[in-house]
Amino acid sequence: MQRKIEVCLTPALINLYTIEDSIVVVIDILRATSSIVYGIDNGAEAIIPVAQVEDCLNYADKGFLLAAERNGEVVEGYDFGNSPFSYTADKVAGKTVVLTTTNGTKALHLAKKAHQVVIGSFLNLQSLCEWIKLQDRNVLLLCAGWKDQFNLEDTLFAGAVVQQLRSSFELYDDASVAAEDLYTLAKDNLRAYVGKSSHSHRMVALNIEEDVKFCLQLNICEAIPVLVGDSLVALEK
Repeated sequence: MQRKIEVCLTPALINLYTIEDSIVVVIDILRATSSIVYGIDNGAEAIIPVAQVEDCLNYADKGFLLAAERNGEVVEGYDFGNSPFSYTADKVAGKTVVLTTTNGTKALHLAKKAHQVVIGSFLNLQSLCEWIKLQDRNVLLLCAGWKDQFNLEDTLFAGAVVQQLRSSFELYDDASVAAEDLYTLAKDNLRAYVGKSSHSHRMVALNIEEDVKFCLQLNICEAIPVLVGDSLVALEK
């Protein structure tokens, strides 16, 4: 089998791809997938992604932590949003978090029909790529974007994955080439390049620059969250 790696630049395009037999890597660098990776790496038992803020309330009586973010801010009345600093071991170890975000959890729900759904971030880049190399499956890198539009940071991460994996795949698409070229331009100073992005500007305006810096760290986590039923749990390698 000739393995194929592709990049879907926005969830609005996912219907153009056949994913039923593929591994889909969901990417929302600022900040959902970074926080999910960090939380699972720090011992969270599970993270349950839900589409709407109101869906969190279905879990209100189960003793779970409820996390809701919209437009970069914590929704009033919830335990926290999707800042990685909310997913430290002292807060999430041994616990289940129910999470909804503007872009990342939507992308996750669109990917559910894939053979397997895993979570990618710069935090677990190396671990993720090493695992993918061992899988005999096509791979789609699904960028969550911003409200169905293209964004820089997710595409840069997709390019980082392509750069590490391209020699292991016989086929790749033009979006993969473009993403890798962007990453090559940006990799020596990711923060400066991501500073051009619209979402980075939103986060600076919200005074959460430290979140941006945190999410651009390379390989500080080993965990690969995988979707099992409705929950994200640590992949057993």
